[in-house]
Amino acid sequence: MRKTYRILAYVVAAEVVVQAIAIAWFVAGLGNWVTGGGVLDNAAIESDDMAFPELYGLIVHGINGSIVVPVIALALLIVAFFAKIPGGIKWAVIVLVLTVLQGQLGYLGHDYPAAGGVHGLNALALFTVALVAARRAPAREPRPAEAATVGNG
Repeated sequence: MRKTYRILAYVVAAEVVVQAIAIAWFVAGLGNWVTGGGVLDNAAIESDDMAFPELYGLIVHGINGSIVVPVIALALLIVAFFAKIPGGIKWAVIVLVLTVLQGQLGYLGHDYPAAGGVHGLNALALFTVALVAARRAPAREPRPAEAATVGNG
């Protein structure tokens, strides 16, 4: 279970990187498309035709941020109860809270664009906390003789 905890925490951190890549890919493509005369409006986003291929970055960012990352963060918390890592539950809760906050900031940014800056800052916090959680889990399960000394040194 400790290995699963560690892997899930690293996956949360990796997903934050995927989110950054996806949105940067979208924004770069958008800039290129607008420079060429394209116009991005709600009709272009909701159309069955992709206005420009980098629009997939926005789709990936939305699905990943609203479904994939929260499910992984929740799985991390569930695993934390069984992994018996000192402080593991606390770090998993922080990961989940930052994940929920990240989603809410993303949605809030639709009405208040300044929330986008906090969304970006929170992403860095989530990345860091996920790495801290992953590093708290030992690489292997302690042997029975070591189990008695874990946390006592």
